[in-house]
This record gives sequence, C-alpha cells and structure tokens, in this order.
Amino acid sequence: MELNIQEINRKHLLSSDVVYRINYGLCSRLVNFKNGIIYLEVMFTKKWKKSYSETTEELAHCWRDSNKELASALGCKVYIVDAREYPYKKELYLHSGVASYDAKKGILFGEQILN
Repeated sequence: MELNIQEINRKHLLSSDVVYRINYGLCSRLVNFKNGIIYLEVMFTKKWKKSYSETTEELAHCWRDSNKELASALGCKVYIVDAREYPYKKELYLHSGVASYDAKKGILFGEQILN
C-alpha cells in the first residue's frame, strides 16, 4: 500500500506540529517511510532548547505514536536544520523547503531489533 506522505504531513501539522511550531519554534515533516524507517526533516529556532539527540527521540516517538500509518516503524532517521545560530536558515527552509542539514540522527524503537 502506497502511503500518502502529503496527507500524513497535513494531518500531523493539524494534530501535533502546530503546537510545536507555536510554543517551541520547531517544525517537522515526514519525508519518507520505507523499510520500517521514518524519515523526518526538523527545523528549529532559538525557542527550542533540547539537544539533537533529545529532539530526535521526542519527535520520532511523536510521529510514530500519533500516526497510525507509521505505527509499525522500527526506527527513525531525523535530518536537522538548526536555525538557532543562523536565523536565515528558517526563512530559507520555510520558503524553499531546502536548507543544509546541521545534523543527522537516528534511533531504533525496539531493543530487540538488532538481536
């Protein structure tokens, strides 16, 4: 079954992402879901205080737990655009959808996956 990534992003924006955007200066979007791995792009501003690892952990679980289409995910890869130090990256990302990544992080959801 082919996933409708645009529809999942729209639904997630309305249910969860809007809270992150307004309260914490963070936005995220689903880029892909293949072979059990969620691929996310995340952009945040000075309001966001968490580390890259904390951000990856929180958003990976948020996306998996709040979107039934992603419930079977084994892990998540997160591409981070950090506009805290370079505010121009926010405008670049929001207007063009493109900015250089400052970090790439990943997590596996289950401890038994690699055993």
